[in-house]
Amino acid sequence: MPALSVIIISRNEEACIARCLRSVHFADEIVVLDNNSTDQTRDIASGLGAKVLITLDWPGFGAQKNRALAAATGDWVLSLDADEWVEPPLAAEIRAAIANPKGYDGFEIPRRSRFCGHIVRHGGWSPDLVLRLFRRQSGRFSNDTVHEKVVVNGKVTRLSHPMEHDSIADLADAHDKIGRYAEASAARLLAEGKRSSISKAVLRSVWAYMNSYVFKLGFLDGSTGAMVAAYSASYTYQKWALVALGSEAKSAEESRTGVKGKSVRFRNRPG
Repeated sequence: MPALSVIIISRNEEACIARCLRSVHFADEIVVLDNNSTDQTRDIASGLGAKVLITLDWPGFGAQKNRALAAATGDWVLSLDADEWVEPPLAAEIRAAIANPKGYDGFEIPRRSRFCGHIVRHGGWSPDLVLRLFRRQSGRFSNDTVHEKVVVNGKVTRLSHPMEHDSIADLADAHDKIGRYAEASAARLLAEGKRSSISKAVLRSVWAYMNSYVFKLGFLDGSTGAMVAAYSASYTYQKWALVALGSEAKSAEESRTGVKGKSVRFRNRPG
C-alpha cells in the first residue's frame, strides 16, 4: 500500500484543527506547518500525532504549502485546510484511489462548504472541485499568495465523495476573512498592474451580489444564500477599494519620483 501524507498549514486554528486531524487518522503521516500560532494549535496537533513544524515568516499561501509539501515523505499527499475534514466514505475512496490509481497522478475532490453552519448548495459555491490528492513527486502548489492551486504533472481524474468544509464559522469569522483575503488579493492585483477606483469598486460589489444571489441561484439557499451574496459583495468591494487606494498611492509616488512600478504591500496570513 503506498504511503499517504496529509499536509496542513495553520495559524491559531485551535477551534477546528482537532476535527481535521481526527478525520485523517488513516494517513501514514500528518504534517502541520504552523505560522507562529499564539493559541493551542500546536499542542493540539502534536497531541494528536501530527509532526508539527513552525515558521515565523509568512511568504503567502502557495509558498507556505510548498514548504509543508517539502516536509512530507509519503508517496501520495492529501492537502487539507484546518477547517476541512474527511468523512469515512471519502476516506475509503482515497485509500482505494492510491492503492490502484490506474495511471492517474492527481484526484480532484468535490468540496461541500458551510456558511455559519449551513451547507451552501448554490451561489457559486457548489459544485466546488479542488485538486488535493496527488503523487508527491508529480505535484506542487502555485506560488500565488492567495487562492493557490495544486499543479500536477500528469493525468488527473475525480473522486465522488465530498470533502467537508466549514468555510465561515460565524459572522466574526466572515469579517476577519474578508479583510485578510481582500488585502492579499489587492496586493496581487496591484503587482499585476491592475488599477481601480472607488466607483468601480462599488459597481463590482453590486455585480458580485447579483451574480451570487440571482444568476448563480443563491436565492434557492434562502437566508444563507443572501448572506453568502453579501459576503461576496463585501469582499469584492474591499478588494477593489484597496486596489483603488493603492493605485492612487502608486500614481502619486510615480509623479513625485518619476519611477514607475513601486509596489504597495499588504500583510496577510492564515488564521
